[in-house]
Amino acid sequence: MSTLTIFNSVPAQAAAEAPAADSGRAIPAVLGADLEVPVKGGRLVSYANLDYAASAPCLEPVSAAVAAALPAYSSVHRGAGYASQLTTARYEQARHTVRAFVGARPDDAVIFTRNTTDATNLLAGCLPEGTTVVVFDSEHHASLLPWERSVRLAPPAFPGAAVRAADEALAGIEGPKLLVVTAASNVTGELWPIAALAHIAHRHGARILVDAAQLVPHRRLNLTALDLDYVAFSGHKLYAPFGAGVLIGRRDWLATGEPYLKGGGAVRSVGEATEWHDDPEPRHEAGTPNVLGAIALAAACDALTATGWTELVREEERLIARLRTGLASIDGVRELSLWGEDHPRVGIVSFVVDGYSAREVAEALSGEYGIGVRDGKFCAHPFVRHLLGTSDGGCEDGTASAVRASIGIGSTQEHVDRLIEALRDLVSR
Repeated sequence: MSTLTIFNSVPAQAAAEAPAADSGRAIPAVLGADLEVPVKGGRLVSYANLDYAASAPCLEPVSAAVAAALPAYSSVHRGAGYASQLTTARYEQARHTVRAFVGARPDDAVIFTRNTTDATNLLAGCLPEGTTVVVFDSEHHASLLPWERSVRLAPPAFPGAAVRAADEALAGIEGPKLLVVTAASNVTGELWPIAALAHIAHRHGARILVDAAQLVPHRRLNLTALDLDYVAFSGHKLYAPFGAGVLIGRRDWLATGEPYLKGGGAVRSVGEATEWHDDPEPRHEAGTPNVLGAIALAAACDALTATGWTELVREEERLIARLRTGLASIDGVRELSLWGEDHPRVGIVSFVVDGYSAREVAEALSGEYGIGVRDGKFCAHPFVRHLLGTSDGGCEDGTASAVRASIGIGSTQEHVDRLIEALRDLVSR
């Protein structure tokens, strides 16, 4: 299978059914764009936030949506008062908004969770008995660890190898099976061939779960067009840092799986026997849900949809190209990549600096230049070790670790240039 075929992720018919062209509104602002931070010598400098892949700042429309909902905040689903009815309507509208944002099927369940990890663990508890999960060692721990029965595959040498490895693994499994894969790596930003992997999974009677946490802040996702069974992502990476995530997908496994939390709202009746909801949404959302988190997540989806993806992607690609070109020009700085420098990616770059531990680089960037980055193994220990070519080392002491710079809405050319010049300064000492 050619790389071109693999990355033709939306079939022609599906593309024709996709939403109309981007509206092209102005890109919304983020809170904290004027934040100043102290650096060595006591000066204050504007903060260069290049840590979006860990948690993105809050969009101004998201903050406004939460502020608008707070005066009428009340209980959901079980209150007769006006405020309760209004809050319930806002919460359920958030569900519809998120469903539309990812192009989900009309009958797909949309279950609000705490984050992507929570969503993945929820699905893990709903798998049919005897399900085998196929997952690559290049995954985030949230996708790698929750499964009782799994087949772990080595990081593939190129995209076609990922498809072939999944094909061979699924072919050798009897009974229920699930393929789990990221849409965009949280370490390298590289895009995975999720359309081709979904096709392979379905050919073997398997289902696919896509971790879209690092994709949806950067690119449009159409679950229906890609024929995905389940998608999970987090609000805090989507400019909605109010503690909500989501699991979206087919209802049958979710309707029969053990309720994620046992309590009020998940039951139809309680007596000598308990009758649980067979609707996955109330079944797995026991207790009072994170209403403001759901409203915030939906507001972020609305803001990105209204802005349109053309300008967002164009600006991100300009900045990430400038960043990668700058890194490549510095002797002693090496970018980490699984599939090579020309492979498509979102706004994430990880790198190492000769003569410095990752922690030393991150601390210097923060303390001397006012730049925020992430260092460590990014909750993807096997993958980072693979990229670095080492089998040992821990995060705490900075060994076998890397530095990650990530961009998004609010990132500027000055932030990128400041990072490049700071690294030039470090390696010249």
